[in-house]
Amino acid sequence: MNIQRFTAATSREALAKARMTFGDGTLILSNRPTENGVEVVATAEDALAQFDDGNSAPSQKANVAPARESTPSYKEVATKVEDDVAQLAMSTLSFQDYVRERMLRKRHESTQSPAQERSSTFETEEPATKMPPSPPKAAQIVRKPAGAQPTPTAVPQGIVDELHAMKDLIEDRFNTLTWLGQARQNPIQANLMLKLIRAGYSPTLSRAILERMPQDLDASGSARWVMDVLERNLRTDAESPALHEEGGVFALTGATGVGKTTTAAKLAGLCASTYGASSVGLITLDTYRVGAHDQLRAYGKMLGVVAHLAHDRAALQDLLGLLSNKKMVLVDTAGLAPRDPRKRELLELLDLPGIKRLLVLNAGGHGDTLDDVIASFKQTSSQQAIFSKIDEAVKLGPAIDAAIRHQLVLRGVTNGQRVPEDWESAVASKLVRQSLREYANSAYDPTAKDLGFFFSQSHSRPANKGHLDA
Repeated sequence: MNIQRFTAATSREALAKARMTFGDGTLILSNRPTENGVEVVATAEDALAQFDDGNSAPSQKANVAPARESTPSYKEVATKVEDDVAQLAMSTLSFQDYVRERMLRKRHESTQSPAQERSSTFETEEPATKMPPSPPKAAQIVRKPAGAQPTPTAVPQGIVDELHAMKDLIEDRFNTLTWLGQARQNPIQANLMLKLIRAGYSPTLSRAILERMPQDLDASGSARWVMDVLERNLRTDAESPALHEEGGVFALTGATGVGKTTTAAKLAGLCASTYGASSVGLITLDTYRVGAHDQLRAYGKMLGVVAHLAHDRAALQDLLGLLSNKKMVLVDTAGLAPRDPRKRELLELLDLPGIKRLLVLNAGGHGDTLDDVIASFKQTSSQQAIFSKIDEAVKLGPAIDAAIRHQLVLRGVTNGQRVPEDWESAVASKLVRQSLREYANSAYDPTAKDLGFFFSQSHSRPANKGHLDA
């Protein structure tokens, strides 16, 4: 078997020399960089037939072995993307190595007994795909690690899987390199992105904000600009009367354990202290949780307000008619998981004229959890919300992020268990500053090098960005 080495300054020149010697049917065995350039080991395509011959001379096997050892591995090829993308396309010229390995495996399987061949789970037929005469593009590269065992799956699907794996790897590397290049060119933007991610804001919202940031701002000006955008997009009732001053019938909804009953007691206490105990009405629909009515009744007794229990829609309508002369009527509901089948029944029960819903959200909840709750309890009209347990939240970024993307109107926040003292109005500037304060080191915080991974999957399913006023 005639195997020759060709050395040139670039892979393309070395390949040209090999083709001048062997013609269009050139078989590339390996390609590696050297001190003098690039070395290509090649032979004629007709030499493939010798691998299928069971009586090949030992000297021929010895000639093939060095070429296999010099073939770069999958990992080595992948790591060269950052240094030289052009070289990646030439370092694995085709799936000729794959065909060569299959020929060797076929010769090995021919030594097995017929019974062993029948019991073998590996593919024994030759691949239907013909070997291309010229190198494919980088996105079509097929590469298997040197010495890897054959995959016990159908050959065409295996090729497709490896092509997709290589394509994803190259795209991820390019996206990471793109982010690193942008970070080097604009370190202010990179630092702000890192700060937002560490504060709990989603990459989706952070990217949407920073893409609109003016390029002529310095570090302090950029930070102020980002805070202004967040404050402007966090909708609150700052220009409207407070809840207890507005009055009306409000139903508190939300997931289990977010503090709906305590929040209802705080609002009742605020209204009672302003307009008197006779101005407040309390109703509970929570017939599932043990002691739910007793808890609300205990709060009402402390405030001098009677708490009523409604078992069904008719009872709720009767109580609303009885309390129609009250300044504020608060309806406490049972906490339900977003996918609880009883949730639909509860929302239909509250679908009565005059009832306004207040969605209570745990300010310390995970971003995905908050998104799930908001989507489950969402209504067609403007969704009003309350942040509870501000004092327990390590990071406010996820809650503010969800409120901005879903265009919630924040009506207030609770920051403790005292009734009614631990209630605050929703002030956007205060909440944003609190969310961007410096946090202690956390195992969940990314570093600057990790930020590339937040951009490498930007082609995945779109997230809810909402309307952003920059």
